[in-house]
Amino acid sequence: MRLFEFARTAAPAAFGVLLLGSVFAVHAFAAEVKVGDLTIVEAWARATPVKTGAAYISVRNDGDTADRLTGVSSDVAQMTHLHQSKEENGVMQMRPVDGIDLPPHATVTLKPGGNHVMLMGLANPLKAGDTFPLALTFEKAGATTVTVTVKPAGTTGE
Repeated sequence: MRLFEFARTAAPAAFGVLLLGSVFAVHAFAAEVKVGDLTIVEAWARATPVKTGAAYISVRNDGDTADRLTGVSSDVAQMTHLHQSKEENGVMQMRPVDGIDLPPHATVTLKPGGNHVMLMGLANPLKAGDTFPLALTFEKAGATTVTVTVKPAGTTGE
């Protein structure tokens, strides 16, 4: 009788531990999203108190052919655009771009002070710890959606 009682109570507990472990394993790999030969290895944004923000991603192209990031969208902002920041004559300039090249066998990182995803007209300011979906469109690989994690203000991504 004791063996039956142990099995009846221990089996559900063991199943729960296995289930919980699998949830953490899936979460650990959730940061990477693959589409075609491309792998998005990171997606993040900074917390912001205002209605404008930016998101950053790293895209690894494991293929033999170049691709191009051509579009972005998110339901957290009224407008979402690809932008480039660069210094010209000692002044930092920010301009929209129509795409970002992804050479074969290379990783391209959108980061503060460089290429990034501009989020304008945020429905709510971004808060550290929150997440939101970001849809990406690639010229050859097609479309996918990644989950962006909001990090504390001032994060550099390095």
